[in-house]
Amino acid sequence: MRMRLWAIVLGLVATACSDDLVKPDAPGQNDPAFQVDGVGKFYVVNNDATTVDQIMTVFVTPPSGTDEVAGFIGDDGQRFSKQPNGQFAAQFDLEDLPIGAHQIVLSANNSSTGFAAIPFNRSAPYYVLVTTDWDFADAGQQALIYHDHLHTNHPGMRITHFAAPYTFTDPTVTPARQAEIVAWLNKQKTDFDDEIGLHIHPYCSFVESAGLTCITDQSTVYATDTSGYTIKLGAYGRDNMRTLLEHAKTLFQQHGLPTPKTFRAGGWTATLETVAALADTGFTADTSALNWKYIEGAWGDKELFRWNMENWAPINDTSQPYYPNQSNVLSAEAPTLTILEVPDNGVMIDYTTLAQLNAIFDANWSGDQILESPKTLMMGFHPAPGFSESEFIRVNDFLKHADMFLASHHTGPVVYITLEEVVAAFPPSGS
Repeated sequence: MRMRLWAIVLGLVATACSDDLVKPDAPGQNDPAFQVDGVGKFYVVNNDATTVDQIMTVFVTPPSGTDEVAGFIGDDGQRFSKQPNGQFAAQFDLEDLPIGAHQIVLSANNSSTGFAAIPFNRSAPYYVLVTTDWDFADAGQQALIYHDHLHTNHPGMRITHFAAPYTFTDPTVTPARQAEIVAWLNKQKTDFDDEIGLHIHPYCSFVESAGLTCITDQSTVYATDTSGYTIKLGAYGRDNMRTLLEHAKTLFQQHGLPTPKTFRAGGWTATLETVAALADTGFTADTSALNWKYIEGAWGDKELFRWNMENWAPINDTSQPYYPNQSNVLSAEAPTLTILEVPDNGVMIDYTTLAQLNAIFDANWSGDQILESPKTLMMGFHPAPGFSESEFIRVNDFLKHADMFLASHHTGPVVYITLEEVVAAFPPSGS
């Protein structure tokens, strides 16, 4: 482990580690005469997807008669630097400290017994992904305003917007409104580092603009659906799905949106052929694998529920990312496709109560748990004219729960991330 003392704006003067420091024993209980600040509960270990500050800055306000303070993590110790205000301060580099439970033992005047032993954890990240599914060509202005409220209320929160190509083929959306939506999406990316992904319900206006015949007889809700909205996306197979994906990318490019790299199928109705088509066309991640039990209340008597229950049978609250087998979208056995499947284990806010969503969060990471490898919680909502205030409140209150455990505050391992970025944390087996 490397530990270095860094100069900081508070005026720390670098002090070299000294061989004459005595490694103290941990005290039976911490001495309340010494006030210690800056030791967090969790420090996340970096990986290819996440780079966070690895420095622990510790301040000690001692009682009178304290001439020297030292700190030890394991066998490595260093003296603190005395500040003009009488405090002592030091910075510890945790970069090489492994995942696990640790403690810093602090001593005064080179005593053989410390005055405080404070535990902290090194953990892999717990990734929380917030997503939106654009089921309709125009989400409506109020839904967009709710996004802005969420960003204001939860600084650092990131959204993966699964945007709609049918925004650009629906004749009811004027060019001026299209431009407004594009400008808003791009502003989210610029201002908040959000991601713009792709969501497809096979509306006929979009399918036909791609030069394909619109399927209307494989609805998840009705006998037929001449709009195409509720048609199973898997009905388009692999070749036609490639056509739809390339056409969507072209529409995004023509209207000033970035090329999408991640995807969720409308109604979660992606088959192996759908996911293979995504891999064929350069997509890096899909999140169509649904924790289906939560949609039973709304769709239990419809094909939408039956299809998801059958096709995503093993997906549940704690399902984690995997690379699908080339012949079985539910298997992670080799040979695999070159696309990461990130299960939608937190579903959409339409289908969960706040208590249920918080319980899913807790099922994947419980309180003081140290994660040996990264985990994900995927949740989201539909930005639509029907996105209600009560749904907004549920999303907002869930984020309050997640915010209590942010890695940036060292209160937990939670890191907000986009789907495109999380791929790097889950490399293919053997890579």
